[in-house]
Amino acid sequence: MAEISIEIGKRIRNFRKKRNLTLDEMSNIICKSKSTISKYEKGEIAVDIETLYELADALHIHVEQLLYCNPKKISYLTSTSCPAFFNGISQFFSYVFDGRTNQIIRCVFDLLSEVEHNRYKIIMYMNFSDYNHYQHCENTYCGYIEHYDAVTNIELTNQYMPMEKASVQILASHLDSDTKWGLWNGLSSRPMMPIATKMLFSKILLKEDAMLVKQLKISKEDIRLFRLYNMLSVT
Repeated sequence: MAEISIEIGKRIRNFRKKRNLTLDEMSNIICKSKSTISKYEKGEIAVDIETLYELADALHIHVEQLLYCNPKKISYLTSTSCPAFFNGISQFFSYVFDGRTNQIIRCVFDLLSEVEHNRYKIIMYMNFSDYNHYQHCENTYCGYIEHYDAVTNIELTNQYMPMEKASVQILASHLDSDTKWGLWNGLSSRPMMPIATKMLFSKILLKEDAMLVKQLKISKEDIRLFRLYNMLSVT
């Protein structure tokens, strides 16, 4: 129980910092003392259900984003109809290379709950510096992941900019592998334009080295196929 309170407390603090709220400001919003909120964030006292919803409302997030499930103990995707790549996991990772900054952008996907057969609620945290505090990121997307015969599709909406939509298509997810390639479609704000680029998905954390950068960069072969098909493809 202590582990759960500590992890939930970290999430509360990360989201509060992201919203640029002080403890005093949070105290005024949810009508709890500053010391009580501090104890929530340190995991010294457990957060009751009603307060958890109040905190989520104050932070403008879904309440599920404050919950903690140990991925080693709990798996949502255990259906025999679930694609092999996703079967038995509740969290996975992805990587994309940003040519504007010449660096890898890392992402974490948390699967929350099954809303209907083969359709799951999902939250994506994109572009952060520390995996221990990945909720403190540049962009947070909420949406759904759905599995079809030959493709897995993820539809997302930017939590803080609802007009911004994004999607991912992952082919052959029924084949078991530690990694899978997908195509990320969305909007760039620097500059403002629609974009599509390849994204590498992984069940485990990958070493962010020169080899990974080479894989993520658009290659001469990618450009050849782009010219041949007149479309950006990921194979």
